[in-house]
Amino acid sequence: MFLHRRTPQLPTPQEALRGRPTPEFTVPSRHTVLGNALLGPYPEGLEVADFAMGCFWGAERKFWQTDGVWTTLVGYQGGYTENPAYEEVCSGLTGHTEAVRVVYDPRVVTYEQLLKVFWESHDPTQGFRQGNDVGTQYRSAVYTHSPAQAAAVAASREAYQKVLTGSGHGEISTEILPAEGRPFWPAEAAHQQYLDKNPAGYCGIGGTGVSCPIGVAPAGE
Repeated sequence: MFLHRRTPQLPTPQEALRGRPTPEFTVPSRHTVLGNALLGPYPEGLEVADFAMGCFWGAERKFWQTDGVWTTLVGYQGGYTENPAYEEVCSGLTGHTEAVRVVYDPRVVTYEQLLKVFWESHDPTQGFRQGNDVGTQYRSAVYTHSPAQAAAVAASREAYQKVLTGSGHGEISTEILPAEGRPFWPAEAAHQQYLDKNPAGYCGIGGTGVSCPIGVAPAGE
């Protein structure tokens, strides 16, 4: 991925790239691992969650490996540019972060369990970076789709901050905002299920090693 030497800074809406009314590429119809549709509409009873936790290649794999997840796709969220391209997002001039959309069956996996995967699979205290990946596009974020999701994120953040602080880590910098008004723009075909197509490809995912206590067993149990 890209390592920027300058200090990352989010653009204002006026500074952001203008984008385009329609995408410059098509998104594959099916998930290469799960076999289900990438784009909606999704079967009745399924729910949607949006997470950003650094490079979306490794982040997506974490979720497609989770029982109860029906499909996953990567894209760009939280910025201003319509239908952005990967290179534009990596320039830092769109305001987006690399995100994963997770479509899941709440009868099999709860949103709280997905939050556990999210918190434990990256370091949410690093601001505009994740490990060696530096830039606003690597910031940690959760975009919620309901008041229930928002409440669950807030509770899990508070619980995780307590154990992170006790382990010597800093403050959580995760951006937590409603998904409404923050479109999820699917990424190019090459990025969808990247680590299935490229098993030896780059994966920047790495957590703090601190278990998130949100009503499930601690990591390793």
